[in-house]
Amino acid sequence: MSTTQTGVLTINSGSTSIKFAFFDIRNAYARLLHGSIDRIGTKNTTLTVSDKRTKTKIQQVVTASGFEDAEILLLDWLEKQDIFNMVTAIGHRVVHGMKHIMPERITTELIAELKSISAYDPEHLPAEIRLMELVQSRYPGVIQVACFDTSFHASMPLVAKMLTAPRRYYDMGIRRYGFHGLSYEYLVEALRHTAKPEKAAAKVVLAHLGSGASLAAVQDGKSVDTTMGFTPGSGIPMSTRMGDMDPGFGWYLMQFEKITAAQFSDMVNNKSGLLGISETTADMRELLDHEQSDPRAGDAIRSFCYHIKKSIGAFAAVLGGLDCLVFSGGIGEHEPAIRSKVCEDLGFLGIELDEIKNMNNEGIISTPESRVTIHVIKTNEELMIARL
Repeated sequence: MSTTQTGVLTINSGSTSIKFAFFDIRNAYARLLHGSIDRIGTKNTTLTVSDKRTKTKIQQVVTASGFEDAEILLLDWLEKQDIFNMVTAIGHRVVHGMKHIMPERITTELIAELKSISAYDPEHLPAEIRLMELVQSRYPGVIQVACFDTSFHASMPLVAKMLTAPRRYYDMGIRRYGFHGLSYEYLVEALRHTAKPEKAAAKVVLAHLGSGASLAAVQDGKSVDTTMGFTPGSGIPMSTRMGDMDPGFGWYLMQFEKITAAQFSDMVNNKSGLLGISETTADMRELLDHEQSDPRAGDAIRSFCYHIKKSIGAFAAVLGGLDCLVFSGGIGEHEPAIRSKVCEDLGFLGIELDEIKNMNNEGIISTPESRVTIHVIKTNEELMIARL
């Protein structure tokens, strides 16, 4: 290893992308390089990089038929940039942590444990584990640390954690864990710096809206409830995930369509949500482009916004009111039309959207008269990983 080890590399594997960043620990965790591999598994898989060291930007279509190809491509590219000779540690976002509520050094034992629960999150954990092992085999001397997305929600009360299944399952660890915790942790911190102190520390609903999407009710900086549950497949509809469903639907499919467990999992995780309703695409940008010409696209958009709106109302009830609403994630940060549809008719909660500020993607998009301050905050899970 080189003596120029000065930074932390973070790797954030999502359901359709891998984000990465390199932070200089000598300079207040300044981000020197960041990028992503997006739309993995499609003909439009794209590598995007911004490198402050060389003042260069890259955006190019690459070949990656799946996550395994994308992971190898990423490590090969980072190696060419000599990143691994400057790394003191690599931090991984790990979606499901179950009993783990603090960052932990990645060991053979931890990997084995994560493999034992990988079926709980087939969209993320297998790919995350494979990348840990790939790094371990290539760079055995590099420290790797797991940062768990479920940690933020450990503060939820029992009534929010407990599923209404027989109690013995709770004792076995089957409970509401919640996800997007690294994003929510960043948003809570960012809110403290942008909102009035009395609002930042009060009753807040955070909406992380991306390919995977969820909301969290936060009081005094602590999670008290969230839409996702035992797995990231529950909650509001997402790009390809169904979200909450009637258990009788699964029974119907098994009895009358003879669907297998594997087929059911594939359908509710990969073929439902926006893709399932529209029958064309899981990409919100494409759906918005075709909203007027394709009724199915409009149905998908309305369903997405409707369930977000319901969750905001439910969480306002849980919190006993609402002071701040925060939009984040790829859709939440970049799609004014979605924010507008979500906020429509929520005046009874004190939510009043300023459409001009919203269209301009300003940091605060509520009117001066709005009792609820509406924020748009770009999340930064990678920074939270680096600092943890």
